[in-house]
Formats: sequence, C-alpha cells, structure tokens
Amino acid sequence: MPRSISLRPCLLRLVLSTVCVATALLLSAFDGTPRTFAIGPFSQVAPGELPAGWKPMPLGRIQGSTYETVESAGVTVVRAHADDSASGLVREITIDPRDFPVLEWTWKAEGVLDKGSVMRRNGDDYPARVYITFDYDEADLSTSERIKYRAARALSGQDIPLRALSYIWSNDARSDAPVPNPYTDWVMMIPVEGGTQNLGRWVSERRNIVEDYRRAFGERPPAITGIALMTDADNTGESVTAYYGDLVLRGN
Repeated sequence: MPRSISLRPCLLRLVLSTVCVATALLLSAFDGTPRTFAIGPFSQVAPGELPAGWKPMPLGRIQGSTYETVESAGVTVVRAHADDSASGLVREITIDPRDFPVLEWTWKAEGVLDKGSVMRRNGDDYPARVYITFDYDEADLSTSERIKYRAARALSGQDIPLRALSYIWSNDARSDAPVPNPYTDWVMMIPVEGGTQNLGRWVSERRNIVEDYRRAFGERPPAITGIALMTDADNTGESVTAYYGDLVLRGN
C-alpha cells in the first residue's frame, strides 16, 4: 500500500497558520524567551475534542485506525488504535523549519508489531509514527521521477508527498539513521524508539528537523506543509494501541 499524505492547505488555513506563527514570534521578541509554537496542543482541549486544525487523514479505501482524545493522569492525550487498519491524524500548516527547527513530543506504545519490518512492504507498520511533509516542487524531480510521481498520484487519487520524514517506533531501533520507506524513497524513516524496553511508558523525544532532513536527503529542507500522527497495522494484519502527547516546535 503506497503511503500518501494529502496536505495541500487552503488559503484560509494558510493565513491562520501564518498569523499564529507571527504572533508567537512577536511575543517571544518582547519577553526574550525562546520561540515556541504549540503545533499539537492536545493537553489544552477537553477529552473528545481536537485542537484547531487537526483532522482525520484517511488512506483511500483502507479501513481507518481510530484516534480520540482521552484523559491520562489528568492530561488530555491522543489515543490511537489500529486493528488491521491504517489512517492518520493531520494538521496542515506552512512554516519554515529554519525558524522552528526543533520538534519535541511525547508518546507511548502499548506494544510492537511482531511482523513489522522497516525493510519490507508487508512489514511497513508501526505502533506510532510522526510524519513531517515538505513543500518540494515537482519541477525539481528528474524526468523518470516525474513520470513515477504522476503515475502514483493517478493510481492513488491523492496528493503524494515528494519529501517527508517519518519518525517511527520500530520493532528494534539499533540506530536512528534514515531508512527509505519500502514503498518510496521520497519518505525517509528515522527510528527513534524500538523494541520493548520502553513499552507502556511515556517517552519524550526531541529532533532537529533541519539536521534530520539534511541527513535524509542531502539538502536544505523546504517549507513544512503538515505534521501527521499515524498508528497503522494494515500490512501485518495485527492490532496495536499508542498514545501521543503535545507536539511543540521550537526556535533556535
């Protein structure tokens, strides 16, 4: 199943996102504190609600995973469950990663997928992923890649990211070196957690998006177009549950 994320912001969302980012920059300029942008403020909403801008992200005709905000130790978090299913929860946004290069988040996985594998298409499932997609111009593709992209878009009926990072909770992450997704090297996966050592506990992550993009693609990243959460088990046919806490972008 080709992985695709349709993240083309409408004009209104683009304007609202720009206003939010500009406000954050102005406030930080006045008080001298580091710049932050709460891109996934799940703790600020009531259970059963989603923060503004977040919405389900179906993947064609595949049965969707479930995402809901629930209370955990007095804090609202996202509970994601996949049962032979795949879909995401996404926020479309336009933001320069050079202004906010660091992404921080918390997550918790209740299990790993026995048949999961970063090397095989039929193992391309993970209890938890955080996707970042980028505004890469189709004109920058080679002729062969452009043909492949247009064919894939026609077959899937969806926009396909030409550049994306996918931070994953894998079966056994021995290294955080970028690995091409088995369906397309336009999506580079970075294992940041793996195995069973941290299962059932909240883990905090901090990644430099600019540095990770350079390692993955060998160039400076273009604008971010969206961030998505994904818990999926459609390729392995298994079942898994994970939780996601707040996601925050931080400036230098």
